[in-house]
Amino acid sequence: MVPASISELETLRSTQLWTVFPASRCEWKTGRYLLLQKKKDLESDRKLKAMSERCRSNENTMLLLGGGAAALVCAETLRQEGFTGRIIMVTKEKHVPYDRTQLSKAMDKTLESIYLRQQDFFEAHGIDVWTDKEVVSVDTQGQKAHFQDGAFQRYDQLLIATGSSPRQLQCPGSDLENVCSLQTPEDANRILHLATGKRVVILGASFIGMEVAAFLSDKASAICVVGREEFPFQAVLGPQVGGVAMKMLQNKRVKFYMKAEISELRGENRKVTEAVLASGEKLPADVVVVGIGVTSNSGFLKDTSIAMDRGGAILVDLFMQTNVPRVFAAGDVTSFPVTLFSETTATIRHWQIAQAHGHIAALNMLKKQKALHTVPFFWTSLLGKSIRYAGYGKGYTETVVKGNLEQLKFLVFYIKDDYVIAAASLNFDPMVSLVAEVMYSGRQISKAEAQSSDTTWMKQA
Repeated sequence: MVPASISELETLRSTQLWTVFPASRCEWKTGRYLLLQKKKDLESDRKLKAMSERCRSNENTMLLLGGGAAALVCAETLRQEGFTGRIIMVTKEKHVPYDRTQLSKAMDKTLESIYLRQQDFFEAHGIDVWTDKEVVSVDTQGQKAHFQDGAFQRYDQLLIATGSSPRQLQCPGSDLENVCSLQTPEDANRILHLATGKRVVILGASFIGMEVAAFLSDKASAICVVGREEFPFQAVLGPQVGGVAMKMLQNKRVKFYMKAEISELRGENRKVTEAVLASGEKLPADVVVVGIGVTSNSGFLKDTSIAMDRGGAILVDLFMQTNVPRVFAAGDVTSFPVTLFSETTATIRHWQIAQAHGHIAALNMLKKQKALHTVPFFWTSLLGKSIRYAGYGKGYTETVVKGNLEQLKFLVFYIKDDYVIAAASLNFDPMVSLVAEVMYSGRQISKAEAQSSDTTWMKQA
C-alpha cells in the first residue's frame, strides 16, 4: 500500500492516471489515504492496458480535433481496444497534451512537468500529433476537416474535442498591454512574471480567478478580485463554501469587490494602470487577469448540420454521438445527458468529465455501444487546501452542513426534492469520494440520511 495525501493522489491522477480513485481502493488512516496499489506500478506503464500496434496497411482513420484530456484518452482507448488504423490528434496549441488544470493552481511549473504523455509515447503507439494546426471547417458529407494552413484531412470517424476559450472582456481599455487571459502554459508564465511584486486586479471570482489569486497571494504586492456575485464560486458551490474561500484569501490580504462590475480599464503608454468599477471606484493595476467565463470552440462548425445549443456547445447523446453519422464530440465543447441527475442535459467543464467522454467516445467509434455512466467530480486548490465536489448541484434548494465552516473542516450536501444531488468538502476526506460511489451505484441519498449521524448508507454502494 502507498501512503498518500489527497493532493498527492490528485497529482498522480492528473499526470498519470485516468480515473478518480474509487474509495474501495483506498483506506483512510491517520489523516492520509492508503492506496491499495504498488507505487512502482503507478510509476510505470504497467498501469496501461496493452495497446495494439499501428498497422500501415489499415487506412481507417480516426481524426481527433483537440489536444486535451478528452482527445488523449480517446486515442489511448482506441489503441487499447485493438484499433490498428491511423489516429491523428490535431491541436492549435504548440504542445502535446498537458494538464491544463495546473495552469492556475501552480503557475510556476515547467512545461515538461505538466505533459500528460511525452512525445516518445505517441511515437511508440503510432499516434500522430499535429501541433500548431487549427481547424477552420468540417465537411461532414465529404468526411474532411480543413485547416488554417490550407491543408485538409479525410476521416472515417471524427471526434470533436476542441474545448473552450476564455471569454474576452468587452469594455474600453480591454486591449491595453498587461491585460491577460489564462489559456496556455505561456499565458501562465507571462502572468506570473508580470504579477510578481506588482499590483494585480483579477476580474472574475470563479475557479480560474480564485486559484490565480491564491497562487499569487504571496508573490504580488497587492491583489484585488472583482466578482458579480456576492461570494466567490457562488454559482457552483453556493454562498457557504464561497464565503469560506473568500475568508481564506482575505486572510492573505486579497481584497474582494463583490457584486461589482468593471466599466473601464485605463492606462499610460498603452499599459494598464487602473481598473474602474461601475461604481466609479478605481483600483490601481499593473496587471489585469480576466477570468469571466469561457466560450465553446465550435465556431468552425457554423456551416455544418451538427446540432448545437445556444451557447455553441455540441449536443451529444450518451454514446458521445452527435446528430451527424461518424461525428462524435467530447469534453468542454459538449452538452450531454447527465443521467444520474434526472436526465438533465448540461455542459460540465471538468477534467474528469473530459476523460470519461474520451473513453466512451472511443468505444463507440469502434461500435462497442457503451453508454456514459459517471458522476461529475472536480477539485479546486487554494493555499494548499483542496475543496472537493461530486455530483451536479444546479437547482439545489437547501444544504446540509456537517462539521464546521469556520474551522475549515466541513462536508456540505446540496439538496433538491429531499435528495442529495451534490456534495462538497474541505478537510473532510474521504466523504466526497464515498458520496460519489453511492451516486454511481444508482442509489439516491435522502435528505434524512444526509442529516443523520448514521453513515452506514455510505457502505451500500
